[in-house]
Amino acid sequence: MTRLNNLDSELVRELGDFPEDDLDIVFTPKECRTLQPSLPEDGVELDSHVRDCVQTYIREWLIVNRKNQGNSDTCSLKNKGSRKDFHKTLQKQTFESETLDSSDANFQAGPRHVYALPEEASRTTLASSDFDLRSLQPDPRLENLLRHVSAEEFERQNEEARRTNRHAELLALYPSVDEEDAVEIRPVPDRPKEHLGNRILVKLQTLKFDIEIEPLFACIALYDIKERKKISENFHCDLNPDSLRGFLRSHTPSIDLSTQARSAVFSVTYPSSDIYLVIKIEKVLQQGEIGDCAEPYMVLKESEAGKTKEKIEKLKVQAESFCQRLGKYRMPFAWIPISLTNFFNLSTLEREIPEAEGLNGKGSTSDKRATLLQARRLSERSLSSEDSYPISNFKTISLTLSTFFKQEGDRLSDEDLFKFLADFKRSSSLQRRIKTLPGTLKLEISPAPENLGYCLTPELLPVKPFPENRNRPHKEILEFPIREVYVPHTIYRNLLYVYPQRLNFANRPASARNITIKIQFMCGEDPSCAMPVIFGKSSGPEFVQEIHTAITYHNKSPDFYEEVKIKLPAKLTEKHHLLFTFYHISCQPKQGASVETLLGYSWLPILLNDRLQTGHYCLPVALDKLPFHYSIHSPEKVPSQTPPIKWVEGHKGVFNVEVQAVSSVHTQDSHLEKFFTLCHSLESQVTFPIRLMDQKITEATLEHELKLSIICLNSSRLEPLVLFLHLVLDKLFQLAVQPMVIAGQTANFSQFAFESVVAIVNSLHNSKDLSKDQHGRNCLLASYVYYVFRLPDPQREVVKAGAGSSAVLTESRYYTFGRTSAVSVGSKLLQSRVISCSNPDITVTQTATDEEVKNIMSSKPMDHSSSRMSFYVEGTNDTPSVCASPRPSNKKHFHEELALQMVVSTGMVRESVFKYAWFFFELLIKSMAQYVHNIEKQDNPRRSRFSDRFKDDITTIVSVVTSEIAALLVKPQKESEQAEKINISLAFFLYDLLSLMDRGFVFNLIKHYCNQLSNKLNSLSTLISMRLEFLRILCSHEHYLNLNLFFMTSTSAPASPSPSLSSQNSSSCSSFQDQKIAGMFDLSAEYRQQHFLTGLLFTELAAALDADSEGISKVQRKAVSAILSLLSSHDLDPRCSKKEVKIKIAALYLPLVGIILDSLPQLHDFTISDARSGKGRTGNPEEEQESAGAINQNVALAIAGNQFSLRSSGISLVSLPYRQSATLGPDTTRNLLICFLWIMKNADQNLIQKWIADLPSMQLNRILDLLFICVSCFEYKGKQSSDKVSTQALQKSRDVKARLEEALLRGEGARGEMMKRCRIPAGNDRSAGLNENLRWRKEQTHWRQTNERQDKTKAELDQEALISGNLATEANLVILDMQENIIQASFAAECRDNLLGGVLKVLVNSLGCDQSTTYLTHCFATLRALIAKFGDFLFEEEVEQCADLCQRVLHHCSSSIDITRTQACATLYLLMRYSFSSTSNFARVKMQVTMSLASLVGKSPEFNEEFLRRSLRTILAYAEEDVDMQATPFPIQVEELLCNLNSILSDTVKMREFQEDPEMLMDLMYRIAKGYQTSPDLRLTWLQNMAEKHTKKKCYTEAAMCLVHAAALVAEYLSMLEDRNYLPVGSVSFQNISSNVLEESAVSNDVLSPDEDGICSGRYFSESGLVGLLEQAAELFSTGGLYETVNEVYKIVIPILEAHRDFRKLTLTHSKLQKAFDSIINKGQKRMFGTYFRVGFYGSKFGDLDEQEFVYKEPAITKLPEISHRLEGFYGQCFGEDAVEVIKDSAPVDKRKLDPNKAYIQITFVEPYFDEYEMKDRVTYFEKNFNLCRFMYTTPFTMDGRPRGELSEQYKRNTILTTMHAFPYIKTRINVIQKEEFILTPIEVAIEDMRKKTQELSAATNQEPPDAKMLQMVLQGSVGATVNQGPLEVAQVFLAEIPADPKLYRHHNKLRLCFKEFIMRCGEAVEKNKRLITADQREYQLELRKNYGKLKENLRPMIERKIPELYKPVVKVHSTRESFRNHSFRKYDAQTSSQST
Repeated sequence: MTRLNNLDSELVRELGDFPEDDLDIVFTPKECRTLQPSLPEDGVELDSHVRDCVQTYIREWLIVNRKNQGNSDTCSLKNKGSRKDFHKTLQKQTFESETLDSSDANFQAGPRHVYALPEEASRTTLASSDFDLRSLQPDPRLENLLRHVSAEEFERQNEEARRTNRHAELLALYPSVDEEDAVEIRPVPDRPKEHLGNRILVKLQTLKFDIEIEPLFACIALYDIKERKKISENFHCDLNPDSLRGFLRSHTPSIDLSTQARSAVFSVTYPSSDIYLVIKIEKVLQQGEIGDCAEPYMVLKESEAGKTKEKIEKLKVQAESFCQRLGKYRMPFAWIPISLTNFFNLSTLEREIPEAEGLNGKGSTSDKRATLLQARRLSERSLSSEDSYPISNFKTISLTLSTFFKQEGDRLSDEDLFKFLADFKRSSSLQRRIKTLPGTLKLEISPAPENLGYCLTPELLPVKPFPENRNRPHKEILEFPIREVYVPHTIYRNLLYVYPQRLNFANRPASARNITIKIQFMCGEDPSCAMPVIFGKSSGPEFVQEIHTAITYHNKSPDFYEEVKIKLPAKLTEKHHLLFTFYHISCQPKQGASVETLLGYSWLPILLNDRLQTGHYCLPVALDKLPFHYSIHSPEKVPSQTPPIKWVEGHKGVFNVEVQAVSSVHTQDSHLEKFFTLCHSLESQVTFPIRLMDQKITEATLEHELKLSIICLNSSRLEPLVLFLHLVLDKLFQLAVQPMVIAGQTANFSQFAFESVVAIVNSLHNSKDLSKDQHGRNCLLASYVYYVFRLPDPQREVVKAGAGSSAVLTESRYYTFGRTSAVSVGSKLLQSRVISCSNPDITVTQTATDEEVKNIMSSKPMDHSSSRMSFYVEGTNDTPSVCASPRPSNKKHFHEELALQMVVSTGMVRESVFKYAWFFFELLIKSMAQYVHNIEKQDNPRRSRFSDRFKDDITTIVSVVTSEIAALLVKPQKESEQAEKINISLAFFLYDLLSLMDRGFVFNLIKHYCNQLSNKLNSLSTLISMRLEFLRILCSHEHYLNLNLFFMTSTSAPASPSPSLSSQNSSSCSSFQDQKIAGMFDLSAEYRQQHFLTGLLFTELAAALDADSEGISKVQRKAVSAILSLLSSHDLDPRCSKKEVKIKIAALYLPLVGIILDSLPQLHDFTISDARSGKGRTGNPEEEQESAGAINQNVALAIAGNQFSLRSSGISLVSLPYRQSATLGPDTTRNLLICFLWIMKNADQNLIQKWIADLPSMQLNRILDLLFICVSCFEYKGKQSSDKVSTQALQKSRDVKARLEEALLRGEGARGEMMKRCRIPAGNDRSAGLNENLRWRKEQTHWRQTNERQDKTKAELDQEALISGNLATEANLVILDMQENIIQASFAAECRDNLLGGVLKVLVNSLGCDQSTTYLTHCFATLRALIAKFGDFLFEEEVEQCADLCQRVLHHCSSSIDITRTQACATLYLLMRYSFSSTSNFARVKMQVTMSLASLVGKSPEFNEEFLRRSLRTILAYAEEDVDMQATPFPIQVEELLCNLNSILSDTVKMREFQEDPEMLMDLMYRIAKGYQTSPDLRLTWLQNMAEKHTKKKCYTEAAMCLVHAAALVAEYLSMLEDRNYLPVGSVSFQNISSNVLEESAVSNDVLSPDEDGICSGRYFSESGLVGLLEQAAELFSTGGLYETVNEVYKIVIPILEAHRDFRKLTLTHSKLQKAFDSIINKGQKRMFGTYFRVGFYGSKFGDLDEQEFVYKEPAITKLPEISHRLEGFYGQCFGEDAVEVIKDSAPVDKRKLDPNKAYIQITFVEPYFDEYEMKDRVTYFEKNFNLCRFMYTTPFTMDGRPRGELSEQYKRNTILTTMHAFPYIKTRINVIQKEEFILTPIEVAIEDMRKKTQELSAATNQEPPDAKMLQMVLQGSVGATVNQGPLEVAQVFLAEIPADPKLYRHHNKLRLCFKEFIMRCGEAVEKNKRLITADQREYQLELRKNYGKLKENLRPMIERKIPELYKPVVKVHSTRESFRNHSFRKYDAQTSSQST
């Protein structure tokens, strides 16, 4: 260390060499809810168990803290303000995509004019509307653009500009890593605290009846009717006015404030719809039944005057006298239930219950559907505090109830109440059976606020905050949950509830009628021993000595509903008991008689065998005064007395009472009780034998009994075990380390104690009811270890050594017991050990030495006369050893004992130990930390802190756990999940050990772990995954950098695993230069030795990326995210903020660069992810190539020939050897790339330049390819994308974020701190890879899913956009820096042959993405430097790149942002200028710019020509101002070019107008393309623009046709250039694809020669371009369903591929062909090709369109109304809705009848029409739908003008249209160029109809497989008896007689033959049907047959009658009608007549 050079040593100081101890022991006081903690009453000698309990509840937490966490946090806040406000430090980046929204609206409004575009119009017509450029004002120019500066100077200035104002921390901008992988976060467990359910505040406001004559008392409680359980204690409340309360003055000696409460806080742990709030009302006892007493309340009203008033006064006086005499007795009066359903907003409650059930509907709620509490998912019973907060937005509900139910004297028990409530829930039928009283009760129910001021606990302790000056407190009401609540006790609570239930005095003499029970809690038998521990009711003293139950009048066996709440004394003795005294109360005053008449006594001792008695009792009642010492026995078992006791009913039980305790002292569980009692008998002075329940334990049996009770602990019920968990564990740990001397023998309980702990841990983990955290750790245990556990304190105890003898202080030894059982561990370490035996149950092996045995003997007390022989043996460090001990320590240390027990455990215990290893690991760590703290060995070297013995145990444990993990991993899923958890626990354990033990030792453990796992596991992905999670946790150590010796960059650093840093004598650390730089970027063995953890991590990453096994992608994601989170932690660690430190850290990660470069072929390619999201898949190569995600060479050619998307992803990755490997998902790729950029940003730039200079060009190309992908990967996605994020993902991020926030913020370790600082919402720029991992393992998170709002606020979105904008800018600037480095380094080395192209490709790609102005400014500067430096090379070699560059720059010239425009103009001008000077003729650049503009205009609809014009003007200004060029023809050429561009722009203005009318738009584009007939490059561009537009509209066939035309164009020029026989011979070769292609045949040669410079120079004019176009066309045809055409296209492609010997492509092609042919076979007739409509436009409003007719091709199954609606809508917008009319019929339109001010559209459905001869060639369904140019529609009419008439007068007009081109064409509407009509006479119409029918019949008959339904339908229409205008009628009209006109003979005959065939087909059909029918259709078949017979009979005479004239020898027929229709008929006639004769 001493010889590090200066800088390094400074850095080390900066990062702090390891502080000696990271762990710190902190005592934090327990937070207490109340002002004073709850404690037992003062001045009582407590027994040891109570003392222990209280001690546990009030002692402080002991927490082990990491020292270093704190300091990093504070600096960070100084450093950059809290991370939350981090976004405020960012600059807003301007993106054009976000400025456009506003500027786009200018050409949308107002009616538009529609111009027709006659096909022939030439180019010039448009130029006339040219816009004069010079009339514009140019933009400001860059002033130094034309100045002469050397290239180097220029570059230097650029770099300086780039370096300023950069964001220092790249990863601060990056959304945090997917939390699923963040295993290193150890959630801090919740502090143990008192359990509170959902808290409801109930305030009583008024309680009044219609008459106010006496005081009334309310008592409120909650009941759950489903569970039939009272779920809260009672709340007593007094709402009487002072005047009435005064009636009782004599009975209330004092009124304590706490009894005046009128509001109560109820707690409900398990909300449900069955919970009712029941208010019972009592009044002072008076004479009469309840009904009689209630009578006045039902009939009288206060408001009435006169007699009523007198009555009321009288009643009042009466009441006052009763109050004075019987004021302390009550009687039941009324009650009222309130359903709380509406206050618990439960997802489980489907049925809505009417609001608050205000009984007669008067209930008014301030918010009807108000919801009270967030219902916790009931399935999850974790009762941690977060779960129970009620939701805050619930409004308070006020209820006013106006009806009370009268109490029934014979139905007062809880049982009756539950019956009532159940009825009440079903309906309110209660009202009919039970009398009601009118009255008013007002109360308010609301969620209890978090810190309600002035509140008392159930023990009446004030809760914080507790202000002084309030009048009435709130009371917290204790809950009695319906199910167990598993929350350990944390406060002292000791309450007893007594419920007298029933008394049966039916057989008693008459005096017992009005019975009350006086209840007292006695501490002796004297009446004065009644203790004031009973809680008083309302308006009285806080505590009373007695309480009386309410009385039911004249009832000998009354039910009681009283609840007596008693505060139990902390120390109970056998004298304590409950005393019940029974009285008869005389209601009427009799002279001299007392009010009370004694009826009898009963009692209940509180303790039975020293245990608290609780439960149901049925007690006998004694009639006389009780005998002396009665209280020792229970009343049932009183021994016989003299004189004998008189009992009611002969000692039978007549009094039912229930007693329940709520106590955190009395366990109420026999196993626990026994365990605690025995433990205490060891600790304190007790006399043996001790009594335990009903057994006596002598000192001799104590050890055995204690062992038994330890073993049985786990058999206790789970609830009491959890409640007393802290105490139980403390006791067990005490037993584990404290050797006992029992009866003079040393007893060792450690093994039993340990096994019991293991059993408890096991059962807690296995319980379904207990929650776990995300690492599967039981929350109760986690918080126990974290807060409660502390080293068992050695209890110092003096042994009394007989009379007069002085006390001997004994010492304990480190007694361990036999390790023989551990040999099975397989560790040789154990066998050579000396084994001592302090456990008599284990046999001693012979290795024990004699001395040791002697020592053990000698440590026993010498004097055996001691009266008590069982005690703790005590030994402390300060007592000198009596004898030489062979052990270094003379005391059992907890950590050593625990480790030992873990090692020697066997069987099931061992299994559980390792299954739940986390618990034991945390115990070990905490006890080690305390040990180190206590002995203060900080000065000792770490190495000697712990004994070697202990180190060996740790080594064994780690080794065993590792093999356990390996063993579990090969088992089924559940087990392997278990293994993951154990693996994580082990990692955390080693992580903690790094802070406690010698680090070299821990590093060795890590190394063993890694080796051991790889030997055991064969599944690669599991192996890597395990090791990754393990390493990820270790690397999150806050001293990770130091552990990695990141400042040791010399070759001579010692090999790690190293001891600690201070122990190294490293030789001098040389600086970078000495090493071979390239080596620093590789993961060498040397590196791995030197930087141990990082080396391991990189090795795993490399392995994961290299692997190709099942499920590896998840592992790859894990690996990458582990590294990313590490880098993020450096970025967020203020200790690393210095630049020098960052450089060092980046140097540590350099090998990552090598790994990333190697994985280049597997990266997800973002450049084409827009088209299809390619997910990483493994599989066969074909599939791989189709998934567009992987970059393979095969795709490269296609990509190169793909200008189809605006961002041509022109990566021809020549540098890559093709390697088949699983692609990474988009997220993983993005994370990996950001790591790469981080290193490039932070590493030493000189170093990087040197590295680049040495790289071979192959590697450099890889780097460029990587940068290319980076550009697309970090493209800014903008705010808009946040709407498009898939809902699933949003859901995920919400849930996860909510669940994690808490955990992360309290997380441990440096990463926890980092998380505190980086709470940036994850940006949406990940939307590309959303589908990658939407799995958040639900079962591992036990946080409640918060239902956060589903949409983010605008502020959040803006903030996200701000951050992702900065990320995009910074990432791109880093990429730009890299390119500059590459240019400088490699061009210095003169190897620029193909690199320049690569650099340009990346730059062009970045210009194509959405970039901020900041980046664009720098990017254009770099470009200008490149042009200036390498202009000539650029223009000669990189032609394609140049073209792309022109397009991108031009695109930015049309930007709406001034800065961008200025930069782009300057760059474009420079480009022209240099191209001119280098070749002195810049035809090529001119061509490229023109083409770029054309394609730009065609593609981007949001393109703004106004800005572009301004840019053109600016360029013109540059040309005019450029002094150097004035002498050359350059300025003139520039002007010429600009004018040309301007005219193209004018076309676009036109296009703008038709944006809404797709057909018109296509016509325009078509025309522009036609205008470029003489410039093939531009025509090609426009054809592609059209294709793009079609694809957007899903017209795939048309898009494909555009590409076919483009391909034909290319073919023409290729054939002119070179005559290769495998190439198509110009456009002729394309005829089979479409007859329209011939348009592309080249204009005569003299016009154009392809050799001319700049012509046909585009990338498409090449063989690969041709193939690319055709392949795209084939894809589109395939999408459009024209599979036959696919074949034709490939016929042209295949010869080219064969000539190129490209067999991979051929394979692909043939597989695609196979798919196409398969589709034809499978889909054949099912395809839908399109629907055609004739659309005619009439009206002068249409301008040139007037009287034009078109055939429109619409998507298949478009109905007439659809197209009509669309066109009407569009033209309605143009001309106003009233001005457009659709002509409904298809008759010819008469222009004269139309309104000249309107526009008319006529739309008719047309069908393709073929002549007879054509049908021979058009056989298949496809052929009948392809290459169509004739269409037909028919119009029915009659001579008198109606459309339809009788058969004999029904004519039909057939119209045939011929279009200019055949469909499908490159547009979807084509002009009609010819129209022919012919008319069918009625008989011809009939012939046509009959033919159609016959065809239908024959089709249905011959259908395969047969379709009975179809057949029957057709048959029914043919032979059905009643078919109107059916066949019979046709025959009767036309065949009944031979026509008079010979011209009609032929038609007559033809119709006759049609009928002949028709009837024959009918017969066949009937026969066929007979074979198809089922039994139930037989009758139907007969009917059909009958009808068929009739029809045949009726038709026969007409069919058989021939016209003789026709059958004479053939004579030439002279026909007057000469339409071609007749010719075709004639052919047909000849055929049919020859058949018929």
